[in-house]
Amino acid sequence: MAATFRVLPIFVRARPCPVLWGSSASWSASTMALVEQACQMFEGAVGAVMPGPMLRRALALDTETGQLKVRDRNFQLHHNLYLVGFGKAVLGMAAVAEELLSEHLVRGVISVPKGIRAAMEHAGMKEMLLKPHSCIQVFEGANNNLPDGDAQQAALAIQDLAEGLTADDLLLVLISGGGSALLPAPIPPVTLEEKQLLTKMLAASGATIQELNTIRKALSQLKGGGLARAAYPAQVVSLILSDVVGDPVDMIASGPTVASDHSVQDCLQILSRYDLRGVLPRSVKTVLSRADSDPRGPPGCGHVLNVVVGSNTLALAEAQRRAEALGYQALVLSTAVQGEVGRLARFYGLLAQVAGVRLSSKVMMTKKEENDLRGLVEELQLSDLKLEEVLEAVEGAKGPVCLLAGGEPTVRLQGSGKGGRNQELALRVGVEMGGSTIRDWEVLFLSGGTDGQDGPTDATGAWITPGLASEAATEGLDIAAFLANNDSHTFFQHLQSGVHLLCTGLTGTNVMDVHLLLLRPC
Repeated sequence: MAATFRVLPIFVRARPCPVLWGSSASWSASTMALVEQACQMFEGAVGAVMPGPMLRRALALDTETGQLKVRDRNFQLHHNLYLVGFGKAVLGMAAVAEELLSEHLVRGVISVPKGIRAAMEHAGMKEMLLKPHSCIQVFEGANNNLPDGDAQQAALAIQDLAEGLTADDLLLVLISGGGSALLPAPIPPVTLEEKQLLTKMLAASGATIQELNTIRKALSQLKGGGLARAAYPAQVVSLILSDVVGDPVDMIASGPTVASDHSVQDCLQILSRYDLRGVLPRSVKTVLSRADSDPRGPPGCGHVLNVVVGSNTLALAEAQRRAEALGYQALVLSTAVQGEVGRLARFYGLLAQVAGVRLSSKVMMTKKEENDLRGLVEELQLSDLKLEEVLEAVEGAKGPVCLLAGGEPTVRLQGSGKGGRNQELALRVGVEMGGSTIRDWEVLFLSGGTDGQDGPTDATGAWITPGLASEAATEGLDIAAFLANNDSHTFFQHLQSGVHLLCTGLTGTNVMDVHLLLLRPC
């Protein structure tokens, strides 16, 4: 069930007509409709993973007996419930939990992105806000998705609450994407600044979210099962909104309620892979050198129930339903999209060409493009993508086609520009599509982050058509120069006054990114 969503329509703006397939003509009314349809699909994806529906599905309270049922487990409540949370979706999650369980809730502490309460108030999303005089204390921090002093203060408050619990208590932990940055508690003598610098260097080198979280866990008091250890002997129930490919609970927000199975050698291999071992601060070397011999509390997390309540799969399923309702044959390609954005852009560019040929039933290219596409599927390790089945389904389609995917690609930073992975991916896909020779199909590609913030920008993502390169040339914009400087946001701001940008504001949820490739006959 999709929640009512009142923020997203702000990106449906008046638009000039787009240019298609390198033509210099104005955008047609049909292309404007195509853009609107893509926006509706994205809106559906985000709406499906809003906190309200997810929490109500996960929690069932018998008000007469005080029995709380979570999946197949029952917990007795008698004014013994405590709550902590951290992540981009946690404010709304906490509001629903408070509504459902307030009779038994003693106290809570949550760590959420800076400015999210004001954003929800401005959007009129009262269901995402805590009640007046709530017993849940709210900390805002991690500006631009980076750990900071405010987030560290929140982490210490969460740690204090957890350490004060007894065997009679139940700790409800709410976790969503962005939780790692909102729960920084480095192991002394590592400072927050040192840990933040190391994270920045890894991200700039193209490290995956899994690699980043492995390092974060090794240097944290609360990640990698640290929060569960702090709460022992209390029972712990974690409700998790996944922002990691494959939904591994030990990686989401760096697994604060899941015992880590990574070793120091794993960390050293990651640091060596990106040539960072030689620049490690002495404090980091100290913590890593003693990590394997420091058990830090009781082994395992047997007192914890971890439940994934929402994911990218759920978001894509709703986008698929929206597409089908609009008359598209909609196919989910993969929920495990990773890899460098340049290679992923090549994949989407080739996919658009191959799909266009299959749809037109014309022999317009050799088998080279299809072979290259198969090679990219292997290179990007899209293990859940059944390419041949997808292409056969496309070839048999009787009308418009929508190809959907989700995940979290990476950007290797080379410049000092402003952008995010969704905007850079869209821009690179536009370049890849610029040389297409298919002229009887309209094509649109959209990439958006479900959290509403793509990198340190106020945009959610961007959409493009194959006419992007000619549009940029007309306005004197050098795409190659913008890409070399990782300046995709600035590019899209300049191009046609920013009309290609998706701007939703913070959405209050986060299940990675959504990619849409739409093909419709002219």
